Amino acid sequence: MGVKLEVFRMSLYLTFPVVMFWISNQAEWFEDYVVQRKRELWPREKEGQRQELEEFKQKIRKQKEERLLQAAQQSS
Repeated sequence: MGVKLEVFRMSLYLTFPVVMFWISNQAEWFEDYVVQRKRELWPREKEGQRQELEEFKQKIRKQKEERLLQAAQQSS
């Protein structure tokens, strides 16, 4: 009984990773599941969204520069 159980466990330990590797490397599965899931989680950015983000960054930089300038003028 013990030897049969060990043989079963060893075959399971060897078979499971090989099967998972084989399944995950199927091109159709990768295209259907992984790429689709990636697009759901991180949709492509819109052009207006990128421009809005850049404008916001510029605004923050300008405010930071103004604060630094005011701090420098007050300390002088």
